[in-house]
Amino acid sequence: MFKSHQKKFVLSLMSIILILFSTDAFAKKIKFVSVGWTGVTVKTELGVKVLKSLGYDAENIMVSVPIAYKAMATGDADIFLGNWMPSMESIAGKYFKRGSVIKYVANMLGAQYTLAVPSYAFKGGLKDFSDIAKFGDKLDWKIYGIEEGNDGNKIIQDMIDKNMFNLGKFKLISSSEAGMLSQVKGYTTTGKWAVFLGWAPHYMNEIIDMKYLTGSTAETFGGNNGTAVVYTNIRKGFDKEEPNIATFLKNFKFSTKMMNQIMTNLHKDENLKPVDAGLTWIKAHPAVYSKWLEGVKTVDGKSALATFRKYISSVK
Repeated sequence: MFKSHQKKFVLSLMSIILILFSTDAFAKKIKFVSVGWTGVTVKTELGVKVLKSLGYDAENIMVSVPIAYKAMATGDADIFLGNWMPSMESIAGKYFKRGSVIKYVANMLGAQYTLAVPSYAFKGGLKDFSDIAKFGDKLDWKIYGIEEGNDGNKIIQDMIDKNMFNLGKFKLISSSEAGMLSQVKGYTTTGKWAVFLGWAPHYMNEIIDMKYLTGSTAETFGGNNGTAVVYTNIRKGFDKEEPNIATFLKNFKFSTKMMNQIMTNLHKDENLKPVDAGLTWIKAHPAVYSKWLEGVKTVDGKSALATFRKYISSVK
């Protein structure tokens, strides 16, 4: 009798050990890194929610751009959805060349990232990078950027340090996305001129009557007036370790129209969180998330689309 109970105990213990050490039970956390830009936050939070609904343990860690790349290169982070190119070349390029971070796939086409001005300044003659210095006094010799360490700020500072476009007398004013926009929005109420870092998609294009400057070069925000492609980056080896998630990331793409609409809704409702704005939008556009989940499975091998459809139906 004792041996029989002992045998059952051993078998039960072995079963528990097998369960505990199974791949699913000890699946490592999927770590997204993001920066404090509205669009990147929306995309990242959506990515986390989708993976969680499929049974993955995922999280979003907000850092600066340089830290994002260091984290992926050292294996401390897996995915970054905000690689704006070519403007991030100065930061990301060395990691791509080393192979520690993989550019992977474009997740948004038709974006723009360059210097901008209120429309009244544009009408007043400030239309090109070469015009900025002509109006230095009206601009208080300042150019407004976002958070320190950001690639856009680095480009602006480099332009100043090298006296490109005669900008040597200018000072970069670092702030944050919200801080910069609040400053510029305030200026538009008085007609004060300002040059600032602008991009699309973003709700700034809806709340500020603004124009993008021409004149960007390969050494600044890239040719074609700062037109950008946004890439999904992954750490080396992640696609081999997580082929199912890799398939999802290849599908996980956004239009500028989609992002403009989500970010405008966020701006209209200050109590709305980025993830909620994103989920509400995709709930109303099932064709979008259906494409995201083509060929993707849940952690336990079920249909990702059916599982996510059930999840999104519960979102209010």
